[in-house]
Formats: sequence, C-alpha cells, structure tokens
Amino acid sequence: VDFMKTHEEEHKVRNNKKGYRVTMIIFGAIALISYLAGSFALGNFAVVMFGLYSLNRFVLWKWIQNFQEDKWPRVQNFYKGFMEWALVGKRPIMLMISTVGLFILTFVLVALVKPKVVFFPKADPNFIYTYITLPTGTSAEYTDSITQIVEDRVFKVVGTNNPIVESIISNVAVGANDPSQFEYNFSPTPHLGKVTVAFVEFSGRNGESTAKYLELIRNATKGIPGAEIIVDQESSGPPTGKPISIEIKGDDINQLVKVSGGLKKYLDSLAIPGIEELKSDVQSNKPELVVEVDRERANREGISTAQIGGELRTAVFGKEVSKLKDANDEYPIMLRYQQNQRASIEAIMNLKITYRDMNMGGQIRQIPLSSVASVKYANTFGGIKRLDDQPIITISSNVLNGYNANQIVAKLDKVLKRYTIPTGVTLKMGGEQEEQKETGAFLGTALLVSFGLIFLILVTQFNSISKPVIIISEIFLSLIGVFLGFMIFNMEISVMMTGVGIIALAGIVVRNGILLVEFTEILIKEGMPYRDAIIEAGRTRMTPVLLTATATMLGLVPLAVGLNIDFAELFATGNPHIFFGGDSVAFWGPLSWTMIFGLGFATFLTLILVPVMLYSVEGLK
Repeated sequence: VDFMKTHEEEHKVRNNKKGYRVTMIIFGAIALISYLAGSFALGNFAVVMFGLYSLNRFVLWKWIQNFQEDKWPRVQNFYKGFMEWALVGKRPIMLMISTVGLFILTFVLVALVKPKVVFFPKADPNFIYTYITLPTGTSAEYTDSITQIVEDRVFKVVGTNNPIVESIISNVAVGANDPSQFEYNFSPTPHLGKVTVAFVEFSGRNGESTAKYLELIRNATKGIPGAEIIVDQESSGPPTGKPISIEIKGDDINQLVKVSGGLKKYLDSLAIPGIEELKSDVQSNKPELVVEVDRERANREGISTAQIGGELRTAVFGKEVSKLKDANDEYPIMLRYQQNQRASIEAIMNLKITYRDMNMGGQIRQIPLSSVASVKYANTFGGIKRLDDQPIITISSNVLNGYNANQIVAKLDKVLKRYTIPTGVTLKMGGEQEEQKETGAFLGTALLVSFGLIFLILVTQFNSISKPVIIISEIFLSLIGVFLGFMIFNMEISVMMTGVGIIALAGIVVRNGILLVEFTEILIKEGMPYRDAIIEAGRTRMTPVLLTATATMLGLVPLAVGLNIDFAELFATGNPHIFFGGDSVAFWGPLSWTMIFGLGFATFLTLILVPVMLYSVEGLK
C-alpha cells in the first residue's frame, strides 16, 4: 500500500511538472508573438499572468493549504463553541431582544444626529455656468456688453493659464437659458447671456478641487446693476429644479404676485444661511405699449374696433398678400410698414386707416389712428405659468457650498407655517424636494413589493411561515449596519443611491439566509437533533456565507473609494495612472457603501442571529 501511494504521488508530481512546462510554453509563445507583432501590452499581460500562475503554484498554494487544513477549522470550531454557548437557557431570547433594541436605538440616533441627506450626490463641478438675465426687451448688443464684463470677472477668478481649465465659452441670446428655472427655449432670447467654465477631466486636475471656484465666481459676479446673475454647476441625475423651490398657487395672478413679493422680502429678512439668492420666476415689469381706442369717437366716425385692430396688426406684424414660388419652395409676400416706421410710435399713430363709412352711405374715408386712439405706457407679465389650471409662481434658489438642501428646507418649512397667506392661496415646497419625496415613496413601494415576492417564493420553497419571516427579518435588521456606518463615518445619505443599494442588498442577504436554513432542514431530515443541526449547519455553511459577503464587499471597495487604474497603460508602459475620486465615486459611492455596511452587519445576522431565531421559534412551537 505504501509503495502504491508513493507511486501515485510521484505520478502526480510528474503530471504537475509537465502541466507547468506546457503552461510556460503557451504563455511564452503568446508573449513572443505579441512582442514580434508590436503589441507590447498583450506580451506584458501574458508575462504577468504566467508570473501570477507561478506565484500561486510555488508560494500561495502552500499558504492556502495550511489555511484550509489548520487555520480555518480552528475558526469553525470557535464558531461552533460560541453557538453552543449561545443556544443555552435564556441566551437566545436575550440576543434577539438585544438586536431589536439596537435596531430601535439606531433609528433614535438617526433622529438625533440627523445625518446629511441629499437627493442625488454631487461631485466637484466639471462645468460652472453663470446665467445672466437682463430686463425683457434688452438688445443683444447690450446683453453682450454685460456678458463681457462677467466674462472678464470670471477670467480674473480662474486665471488665463489655469491648467485645470479647458475652456471658457460665452453665449448671448442663443443657448443661454437656465434649464433648471425656465423651459428650455431654442429660439433667440436677446436679454439672456451665459458664461461657461469647462474644466479638464478629474484625472488631469492633480487632486485640485473645482468646488472652490463656484463660490469665488459667485462673489466676483455680484453687484452688476440691472442684471440677475445665477452661478451653478451641472446637475447630477435627472433635471429636478432648484434645491429650494417654493410654489405659490391660487386663482388670482395679481394676488399671487403680491404674496410672492411679500414672502420673498420676509425670507430675505431672515437671512437663512446657505441660500444663494431667492428669485421669482414671474416677470411683472415687462414694458407694454397700450393703444386705447375711444369707442365713442370711433362710433361717430363709423369705424369699428376690429377694423382698427386689423389695420394696426397689418402695419406692425404684416399681412400675407401673395406668394412667390420657385422650382422647390414658395415664400409668402408680407405687406407691412418699413422697419423705421414700425419702430416709431409717431408713425404708427399717424397711420391712415382707410374704410367704408356706412354712416355716410358707404363712402370711402381715411382718418389717422390718432383721431380715434391714444397711446399709454404700462407694464405687464412676461408670462404666466399654470399648474392644474391654476396660476403658479415659484420662488427658487441654489444652495451654497457646504450647506445641505434638506436642512435648509426643514428650516423654511417651519418659517412658512408661521407666514400668514390670504384665503385661496397655497404654499408648497416643489422642485428637487418634490422629486425627492416621490422617489422615496417609489423606492419604499419597490422595497415592499420585493419583500412580498421574496416572501412568497420562500413560503413555496420551505412550506413554512416562520422560516421566511426569519430570513426576511434579516433585511430589516441589516439597516442597522447601513445607518450606523453612514453616521460613524459622517457620510451623506443619498435618497436615490442609498435606496437602490438597500434593495440590491436584500437579494444577497436573503441568499445567505437560505443557505443556512436549507442545510439545517437537510440535517434534520437525516435524523440529527434540532439544536445540533442548527449548530452544524452554521459551522458548515459559514464558509460560503463569508466567501459571498467578503467577495461582494471587496469587489465594491474600488467603486466606493473611486480607485482608478488604466490597465492598458499599465501593461503597455508600466504606468497605471492610479488616482482616487472622480464623478463615478460621487455617484456610485453611496450605493457601494450602503451594500458594504449592510452586508457586513447582515453576515453577523446570518451566522449568529438566524440560528438563534430558528432555535427560539422551535422552542415556541
């Protein structure tokens, strides 16, 4: 027998050596062909892969074998001893009560500490937009002159040869709208301007933050008379409106204008920190030229107001009198006053109106417009927005760097409750806050639906109610790890990404619970006592449970910390261009940390609390 065993070991060693030589030849051939073909990256990749294979065969394999045969069985035996201690007397009930108490304490701490909550996480700006709004009717030339002043101030802030600034672009009239405040309009708007600062990619900034320029540009562009200036960065996620948005609704637009003006003055007087500048989206000072018809004089002259309005419209806007056709298209021929006459009020008022006077038997007459009408100057609304058939005015603002929008909105809610408004007028927080509430409600509904589907599947699998309830409870209790992790490390909680992370976490947590419960049932069917089956199932299944949790958490760490490696450059030149951060970590970081914190605590729940709950439920039965 010893001779046969020695012979088998020698045969195995010879096969391993032969396999190693074959592998070396294959990787060597790939590397040689790649180098000859000029593909140094592929050749270096083949060499590195063979190096890792050799490292595993001659070094790591021995460590792994020692860990699996000596170290890991000790850990399993320690776990078994702990579970034998935990499943005695009243200890299971005490462990369950302690966990539930920690669950309640976690939410109490959340209410007391109040961690920062955001809708979508924000990274350092890649673009900084300076929006310039002048009174309606301002010429494009004047708007351009103001835009140049703003552009000069922006240049003084960022510098002319700043290595992290890619370009500074100015728009006047076309493409100058603020999409978060107005409906985006592709038509020219001469009273609007925009200055855009574009920064280089994050990897080219050498760790320098661009957020400081946002505040510096805000301070530098203040104090231009007659111009409303808003400085903002690009939005992350879908368009949601301003972080601070107060919607005022009612039936009487004049009343709404009065309420919005008074409310804006009141909020400005409070000087709540973090608010950039409150602005109303209604423009009530648009200049208007009103031509008032003296109906009594017009009636004596034998002319109607419809005839006067038609002649005035033809003179100013024109009337199509014919068409000019060529081989491809046709063009309307418009009859109207010349440009210099249309721009002159005196010329318009001296307009000769030709009509047939039926008071004098159909005689054709001509009278100047000034004989039956007069002109006065007035102001009107630039536009009226409606929501659900009711006029609406929105007072909105950005939030300054270093402040949290939800905390400011909470202060505004308290202030608005104390503000007296007329009957028929309603105040409501809209914009980003409204989207945040809707998204939170949707994610909550999605989580409950997923719980329901998981529960139905588990009931079908185990033909039991208690076991699915135990597994589902893991998801709720894993929230302890999520919220404690965010509070301990002082991180922002993103409604969108953290919510998605919790839903994604549910699947992994449930899978680990199923592994333990299912193997416990298998051992019981084989005749093992219930308590021993629970302990043995935990000891046996802790390997796949820990492997699943550890692999998931380690796989999420690069995404959570924003580890960036250029593998193509690594194998081609040896320079991996490693850096941390960027837009991806700002967006996906909250989701990754949610799963890491939650899964870390859920692994403890699976290995300790699930066996305890199984044992306690059986005792209750």
